[in-house]
Amino acid sequence: MTDIPRRAASRTAKLAALPLGFAGRAALGLGKRAVGMAADAISADIQQRTAEQLFSVLGQLKGGAMKFGQALSVFEAALPEEMAGPYRQALTKLQEAAPPMPVASVHKALAEQLGPDWRNSFAEFDDSPAAAASIGQVHRAVWKLPPARKNAKPKLLPVAVKVQYPGAGEALVSDLKQLSRLAGMFKIMQPGIDVKPLLAELHERVVEELDYEMEAATQRAFAAAYHDDPEIFVPRVVASAPRVLVTEWVEGAPLSRVIADGSVAERDEAGRLMAILHFSAPGRAGLLHADPHPGNFRILPDGRLGVIDFGAVARLPEGHPEPIGRLVRLALDGDAEAVADGLRYEGFIRPDEPIDAEAVLGFLRPMIEPVAVDRFRFTRAWLRGEATRLANPRSPAYQLGRKLNLPPSYLMIHRVTLGSIGVLCQLEAEAGYREILQRWLPGFSPVA
Repeated sequence: MTDIPRRAASRTAKLAALPLGFAGRAALGLGKRAVGMAADAISADIQQRTAEQLFSVLGQLKGGAMKFGQALSVFEAALPEEMAGPYRQALTKLQEAAPPMPVASVHKALAEQLGPDWRNSFAEFDDSPAAAASIGQVHRAVWKLPPARKNAKPKLLPVAVKVQYPGAGEALVSDLKQLSRLAGMFKIMQPGIDVKPLLAELHERVVEELDYEMEAATQRAFAAAYHDDPEIFVPRVVASAPRVLVTEWVEGAPLSRVIADGSVAERDEAGRLMAILHFSAPGRAGLLHADPHPGNFRILPDGRLGVIDFGAVARLPEGHPEPIGRLVRLALDGDAEAVADGLRYEGFIRPDEPIDAEAVLGFLRPMIEPVAVDRFRFTRAWLRGEATRLANPRSPAYQLGRKLNLPPSYLMIHRVTLGSIGVLCQLEAEAGYREILQRWLPGFSPVA
């Protein structure tokens, strides 16, 4: 057996073992009930063990399973730090330690995707990858732009060349088929969520990332929407093929460096720009950048926020859904019944689920505190407090949260919002977030 089939078989075996482990824990729960242990303690115990095994296995995998594990951060964000922390660390370690593709494989892919004379398009090409991810790697190069006049020399443009790993598509589809069998496990972790359509939506969005031509079209739409924008910079697409993407190189300080070493003013400004991108993109481009990882952002020398990697997006041709802004405003106004009715209409509360409207309002109010005031500073302490409130099995918020559903149409928006809030808390950024919503979020400002 060659290395590739052996690794694929190992990955499949790990994924297939997850439902078996879940079944064993469920049986253990029945045994504990027989000896008189409290039901809530059993539920919490099974939930924790299930999550620990799930995130442990996903954290050990690469390719599609790792990408799917990242997409499932909506579940990870609801877990206590002692469970979620090791999972995040495993994913980060995998991303940083991904082995580079052999140079011969890179050249073969470029010849297949850009043509046998691909070298003629480049003045320089660095065979050593500048960055690696779950389904591809990035090389730095210099592209020859066609001259404006006959006999003139071509202009040279620094570019990023993203090359997809051979077999990434097949591995991704295989992993997703295995992971779709885990609906029962997620049902234990989040009983209120209708898991199967959620997994189907995740599957569709994740598979889109394999198509670099689709990503190129998305990036062109973003670049057009933010052309000459004084705050947001999107690099242009130079060339594309199904598995190779060439874009303008973005020079600037990685957001991770701003998080680690930036001044208070620099971190505040970075947070403000992140919020503007998040809320303005649906209205301006009909799209939402759906991978708010610090590695996908740069602070340019002129202060603009540079945005890269458009493989993961939420397609919102009508802009940000109006009910989100309207329901946040109603919650700030204290209209509990209107909030509960709106959530039920949108599918966050099931039609037959009895629920206390005032309890729902109490559940939501701490989450929307950042837009209840003129200025708000996101902090790690604030995020930990919210995570504790929502993840403690003994808290009323936890019990109510288990009754709520996440409609598939809101999945990406919810996941990106959680991820963006996480980045703002890493930045510990203060800004006038309410003013940003008033400008960009439909339904948030009262109709005159």
